[in-house]
Amino acid sequence: MSADTGAGEADAGARVGVIGAGYVGLVTGVCLASLGHRVVLRDIDEAKVERLNAGDVPIYEPGLEALMAEHRERLEFTESLKRLLDASEIVFIAVDTPPTYSGDADLSRVHRVLDELQATGADARHVLVMKSTVPVGTGERLRAELDARGLDGVGYCSNPEFLKEGAAIADFLEPDRVVIGDFRPEDGDRVEALYAPLGAPIMRTSVPSAEMVKYASNAFLATKISFINEIANVCEEVGADVDVVAEGMGLDKRIGPAFLRPGVGFGGSCFPKDVAALKQLAGNSGYHFQLLTSVIEVNELQKRRVINKLKKHLETLEGRRIALLGLAFKPDTDDIREASSLVLAARLLAEGAHVTAYDPVVNGLGERLAGVEIHSSAEGALAGAHAGVLVTEWRSIVELDWSAVRPSMATPLVIDGRNALDPASMLDAGYVFEGVGRLPEALR
Repeated sequence: MSADTGAGEADAGARVGVIGAGYVGLVTGVCLASLGHRVVLRDIDEAKVERLNAGDVPIYEPGLEALMAEHRERLEFTESLKRLLDASEIVFIAVDTPPTYSGDADLSRVHRVLDELQATGADARHVLVMKSTVPVGTGERLRAELDARGLDGVGYCSNPEFLKEGAAIADFLEPDRVVIGDFRPEDGDRVEALYAPLGAPIMRTSVPSAEMVKYASNAFLATKISFINEIANVCEEVGADVDVVAEGMGLDKRIGPAFLRPGVGFGGSCFPKDVAALKQLAGNSGYHFQLLTSVIEVNELQKRRVINKLKKHLETLEGRRIALLGLAFKPDTDDIREASSLVLAARLLAEGAHVTAYDPVVNGLGERLAGVEIHSSAEGALAGAHAGVLVTEWRSIVELDWSAVRPSMATPLVIDGRNALDPASMLDAGYVFEGVGRLPEALR
């Protein structure tokens, strides 16, 4: 099904297609439309296409629905690849590349796109732009495959995405940089022209280097998170306060304050997958990436430290009622892929605890974690609880009236897994309180 919105021929924008209307594809398409380009988004999910044509955004991303409505006349949603090819000259590929059991990226959806392009009739008008995160070397293999299929006239570029869920629109429209890797400069020039209205720094490079920029960036940020979590754990042992330590570190311009917030570990659709994929890529090339092995291990152990803190105060978790506050892997998204809440809930259930949970956007965990009791409010999840664990620092949870909630709990114990609550206020409200690497007693 498709809906041709009839953008006028006088529209000066480029003709763009986006294959895959998932998170990256939808944000990319809508933002390109906001820059004046005419965009056709294609997805094989009929129900999703129908929702999009009705103006309903199937993901939670602040501002996306309003931006889509504002530029609806330049957007078209369809299931037809032929319609997309007929209406576009630059085609972004934004399909999933999930990890396989071996740890390698699953490129089956990418190869399926190539099969369809060949069958449908892509030609020299089109430049393919890889927005999906793919292993370094994928572009060179796809270029060779295109040539072997008789599609040597079709251009190919790598244009990795750097979107943070919850801030994706700002990340797209106000980027730190736009990275474009190409085999032919003229193809890269066409892609660069799309981003000209942004006035952002444009980095032109080879396709393999562009692919590596994506992996290296995410791996470095994940390393910062694991590093500050290790520092927080040491702070707990030696009596230092990690918030002060992180502030002191962040004032050094060589380090900077970003991603120096300790917590229960990173999650989401990018960091865990990309760190593991880079480690796998290195291993497949004969290099043992020891640092990333430690980054992954620290991240997994960090979640389990919460369980130990609960046991320290409650002795046993058998039969205890534990409330998880926040299910999404970060605020301002409904994404629970690789979320810390999944690991914590599974471990708590395995310990015999009764797990309640609340998230202002995530409606439930479905079959991922049967046995978790989902509540419509934080107060409901905390009622009768022997402990509450702040997992996602949603503003509505952080700004809860904690003094009013405390009498409803069986035990006034709160573990702040994001260091988002004020320790002194929590102690004054009568809570037994622990953060990550903090010294609440010293702040009273």
